[in-house]
Amino acid sequence: AMDVAREGGMDVWLHDFSSNNLSRLTFQGASQFAIWTPDGKRVAFLSNRMGVPSVFWKPADGSGNEEQLTRSEYGTSPDSWSPDGHFFLFHELHPGSGSDMWIQPFPQGAGNSGSTSEKPYPFLQTPANEQEAHLSPDGHWVAYISDESGRFEVYVRPFPGSGGKRQVSTGGGSEPRWSPSGKELFFRAGDKMMAADVVTQPGFSAGTPRLLFQGQFVAPSTPLGTSDFSPDGQRILMMQAQSAESQAAPATQINVVQNWFEELKRRAPAGK
Repeated sequence: AMDVAREGGMDVWLHDFSSNNLSRLTFQGASQFAIWTPDGKRVAFLSNRMGVPSVFWKPADGSGNEEQLTRSEYGTSPDSWSPDGHFFLFHELHPGSGSDMWIQPFPQGAGNSGSTSEKPYPFLQTPANEQEAHLSPDGHWVAYISDESGRFEVYVRPFPGSGGKRQVSTGGGSEPRWSPSGKELFFRAGDKMMAADVVTQPGFSAGTPRLLFQGQFVAPSTPLGTSDFSPDGQRILMMQAQSAESQAAPATQINVVQNWFEELKRRAPAGK
């Protein structure tokens, strides 16, 4: 799922890598920041169609109606789902406390119903800005960013209960993403992609972040960032800035790095 600009706003489109086809998913208002449900059957996204930015979702095959997931007098934006589809994390832009993280429960799972009677409740509400929540594969930990130190850093907290936080990044961080195995946590630090080895059982601990690669990729400009990993962890998709020569022409392709773990092992042998 991706955001595609059009005159008057943005829309969510789906790209099929096997057929290289693009299909438009949203048609009403300006829609963006799309994320998939764990079962891949629905796509949640941000839309301004109700005036205040809210999260909606829609079946990925285009059937059925779009339904509103978040209702607030303030703007809300999607972050991530729990692996079992029972919890949806989003953040609210509150004028008094900044960006706060909230939980919308789905007792029957996101794939079983298009609506929920459960009310959302705050997960982290402080004077600092917290956002970009990403849940671990086992569903017990949430990685997010906070500017409580004066700049955005990556932290991890237990989920969904209470508990102390652990800082993972050391020189600024954004776009935290768990590896499918749950043994690594990736994040961006400027133009660098970083990784930290983590242990999640019985408690959480993280090793010193290490550099994976560096490049002139588009800086994070959305609540969801500008990079993501395939479910098998073997591919990473990132947005690369156009050169001055190519900016006059529209983009015609998406670049996907495949088998990047093998390339990383070749360049950085084990133990180095």
